[in-house]
Amino acid sequence: MPITAQAPAGGIVEQLGGESRPLVLRNCEIERFEAQHDLGIFGLLDQLLGKGSVQARHCRDLVALGLVGGGLADKSADKILDDMPPHENARVRAIAQDLIFAAFLPPRDGKKKVGSKSGSSVKAARKSTARKPRSKTQSAQG
Repeated sequence: MPITAQAPAGGIVEQLGGESRPLVLRNCEIERFEAQHDLGIFGLLDQLLGKGSVQARHCRDLVALGLVGGGLADKSADKILDDMPPHENARVRAIAQDLIFAAFLPPRDGKKKVGSKSGSSVKAARKSTARKPRSKTQSAQG
């Protein structure tokens, strides 16, 4: 029975450099990418989703940073990506997109918090701020 790697929380697992490897984008890797490329992570996501042209170096660097976030040393991560031929760039682009999605999607634990304010609807907000209208007698007295 083969043993398959489990994706870390907020990350993915991909076959890179002949091995199954975890990739995770933490805030430090995202900030490192943004500083190095003068491109925000959401700008890159827009490009990956077809709202602009994405550069192969951006995808390769992001995947390398995902490997670093997954526990690989910088030099090892760079070598894995450097050793990949150009025909792998479409795959690297797909991995970069999956990596960003995994970083920003909440974990699937199947439990919804009851009474959480984060998911409040407009109706609920209106109910809590609505004031009772004053009657004519109260208006005349006040």
